[in-house]
Amino acid sequence: MMRTPRLLQATVAVAAVLAAACGGGNDDKPAVNGMAATSAAYGSEALWTVSGLNLDRGIGLTITTGTCDGLTEVPGGSAFQRRFSCRPRSLGDLVAQVNDAGGSRIASLRVVIPKPVVQLDVDQGTIDLELDPVAAPVTVQNFLDYANGGFYDNTLFHRVIADFVIQGGGYAPGSPDPEFQVPTRPPIVLESNNGLSNLRGTLAMARANEPNSATSQFYINVVDNPGLDYRSEEQPGFAVFGRVIAGLELVDAISVVPTRSVPSLGLTHLPVTDVVVLGARQVR
Repeated sequence: MMRTPRLLQATVAVAAVLAAACGGGNDDKPAVNGMAATSAAYGSEALWTVSGLNLDRGIGLTITTGTCDGLTEVPGGSAFQRRFSCRPRSLGDLVAQVNDAGGSRIASLRVVIPKPVVQLDVDQGTIDLELDPVAAPVTVQNFLDYANGGFYDNTLFHRVIADFVIQGGGYAPGSPDPEFQVPTRPPIVLESNNGLSNLRGTLAMARANEPNSATSQFYINVVDNPGLDYRSEEQPGFAVFGRVIAGLELVDAISVVPTRSVPSLGLTHLPVTDVVVLGARQVR
């Protein structure tokens, strides 16, 4: 039975309102009496909702703490409600401030952005992956784009080696052999020199011989694999960008399933029975 991935946890917060709802006795001035943020998660679109009176009289919203890319107003606002969207690109405190037409602050809202988590749903259970955008921002956003875009749905763990790694993100089930999962996004820059090591339970990107060649394929380390770490420009290693925070026992179970070779595809450790990622979604 297919498991349903948890939806992205919506972060909802109430504003610290800094102006009276009546507008201080002047009916022409905008006044905020409520403010909320939904789906405020790293790399995912956050929606800021401002409620009040006379909001069609030139209010604006700015980010005063943290980073939230692409801040724009959502069309269809009214005098009583305005909405703005942006994509959080920093962890920790994220503060949005509402200003009137003269630039004076009339309300603000603080939310806290945690490290993002992507959940892989497989037949046997779920694997939760906590990502580290501070150490590997390009790699994390690339992985989130694939996951949230549905690319990893119905894909395989196609390379499974006991006491080494389990690797996925490149093939879909086929008959009798797997099929390439296409199209992929452009290759990304290698972020292996980031202080993270290929330790047991960590998540990293697979790539070809050229350092900046990773696209969609990822792997989870079953054991400590320091030989995969960055050593030098001549030995750049592989970029670690997260870790398993739940479901490591499932990783272990997958790592020991029987495998076979498919020489025509260059696959040497393909599970005999498909190990399918039914879905992959950002849940935090």
